[in-house]
Amino acid sequence: MALPWRPFSLSAYHVSEECGFILPAPQTELPTYYRPWMDIAQSVPQLVQSHTLRSRVHQMPLLESHFLESHRALRLAHLALSTITMGYVWQEGEHGTVKVLPQNVAVPLWDVSQRLGLPPILTHADGVLANWRKKNPEGPFDMERRERTWLLHGDPPGGSGSHTRPEEYVNPDIFYGIMRIYLSGWKDNPSMREGLVYEGVRKEPMKFSGGSAAQSSLLHCFDELLGVQHEEQSGAFLSRMREYMPPAHKQLIRDISASPSLRHFVQDRASGPLLDSYHRCVSRLLALRNYHINIVGRFITVPAARARQLRSQGTPDEVEALGKAPTSLEERGTGGSGIMSFLKTVRNRTQETCLTWPAPFQQD
Repeated sequence: MALPWRPFSLSAYHVSEECGFILPAPQTELPTYYRPWMDIAQSVPQLVQSHTLRSRVHQMPLLESHFLESHRALRLAHLALSTITMGYVWQEGEHGTVKVLPQNVAVPLWDVSQRLGLPPILTHADGVLANWRKKNPEGPFDMERRERTWLLHGDPPGGSGSHTRPEEYVNPDIFYGIMRIYLSGWKDNPSMREGLVYEGVRKEPMKFSGGSAAQSSLLHCFDELLGVQHEEQSGAFLSRMREYMPPAHKQLIRDISASPSLRHFVQDRASGPLLDSYHRCVSRLLALRNYHINIVGRFITVPAARARQLRSQGTPDEVEALGKAPTSLEERGTGGSGIMSFLKTVRNRTQETCLTWPAPFQQD
C-alpha cells in the first residue's frame, strides 16, 4: 500500500528558510543553578591566559543536567561545557595536555551530549550554528558569530557566499599560533594519541575530532543534492564528520542521498536551460571551496611556514603568537584531516561533477 504524499518540510529537520541550519534565537542564559558553568565558560580566555582555568574547574560543583528541559537550553549547556573542556585540555599547549577530564565537567557534558545526539566535544554545531547573534536586534537577519569562530572553518559570514577579508577581524598569526589549538580534538592528533578519559563516564580514553568545516550540514547537503562523488579516503572522513552533526540535520542528508539523483535527472532531460542552472549551482559550490582553500592558505599554510622558519633560526619568540604555534597541527586540520590535500581533493571532485553536453544542446 502506497504511503500518502506529504509536502516536504524543512522544519521536520530543524532547518528554517530564514536561518538555514543555524539555531534560531539561541539561548544566552541558563537557570541560576547552572551559574558555575556559565561563569567559567564566559571567562575561558582570561582563565587560560592566567593559567588558572584548570584550578577553577577543579573547584566547580558536579551539577545534574536534568533541569535542562528545552532544546535551546541543552545546546547552550553543550556549548558552555565543551568550551570549558577545550580550555581545560589545551591550557598549557600541546606539550602540557591532560589525560583525564574531571567528572564535574565530563559527566554533565556526556549527559547533555547523549540527549542531543552530539559528541562530548566542541563541534561546528556549537561554535557556529548555536553561537551567534544579530548585530542589530531590530534589524534584518545578519550574523555576528561570537569570537568570529567562522574563521576556523573558512565559511563566508552568514554562509551567504560573500567574500570578505577575515584579516579585518583576526590576525592570521594570532589565529594560527594561539586560537587554533583550542578548536582541535583528541583523535588523529599526535599530542593526544591515547585520547581523553571522561572521568565518571568510562575508564578507557575516548577519541573525538575537533571542529571542522567538514561538519557543516549545508555542504554535505549540497554534495548529496548535486551528486558530488568523493574519493574513498576523503569520503570516509566526511562520513565520519556526519557523526558530529545534530541528528535531524544528519537525517536530512541521508534523505537527500536516498532520493532520486538530481544529476541523473538533468542528464536525462537533455535540456540546455536545466543544464545551465545545474552548472551554476556546481560553480557556486566550487567557488566556495576555492575560497576555503584560499582562507586556509592565509590562516594556516603561510603562518605555518613562518613558524617553521622561526624555529629553524632559533628565534621563536620573535613573533610571540607564532612562537606558541603547535607543531602537531602544521599539516592537519582541527578535525584531524591532512588539511590542504583533503581540501584540494574535495574541490577537484566538485569540479568533476560539472556536466557537458554535445553541441546541439549548447546555447549561444
